[in-house]
Amino acid sequence: MDTALAIARLIIGLGIFAHGAQKLFGWYGGYGIKGTGGFMETLGFRPGTVFATLSGLGEAGGGILTLLGLLNPIGPALIVMVMITAIGSVHITKGFFTSNGGWELNAMYIAGAVLIALVGPGAYSVDSAAGITFLAGSQIAWIALGTAVVIALLNLTMRRAAPAEQKTA
Repeated sequence: MDTALAIARLIIGLGIFAHGAQKLFGWYGGYGIKGTGGFMETLGFRPGTVFATLSGLGEAGGGILTLLGLLNPIGPALIVMVMITAIGSVHITKGFFTSNGGWELNAMYIAGAVLIALVGPGAYSVDSAAGITFLAGSQIAWIALGTAVVIALLNLTMRRAAPAEQKTA
């Protein structure tokens, strides 16, 4: 079980970290803060650069924490938060399958993150090696995951249309 959790953390953590690095640094074919910020503005997240930064930090930070098995369940909760926001703002109208831009991949990340949050990071983790136990337990995991869902839903309610251009005479 511990080996399986380490492999899952590696795949999920690196995958989500890479998405965050695309937003923050333009790595792996990403657009960086400015380019991602422009895209965020088209989704109604204003100011776009602030939302791009927060999204990138949530993904990169959640990915690194999950990869390392550090402060579990915070990393998985960050992943759930950004994936719900992505589903609600981009993917939900495109159906299920990723090939059509749907929410399939986001759902897989959520499923993996929830599993790691609830089961724990396993023996091959920083939490285990350092004896970090104050966040352990399913009750704290459910609180972290529930908080992530609420923040994601609040984030989606913050979207607003672009300001109307003023006509000049």
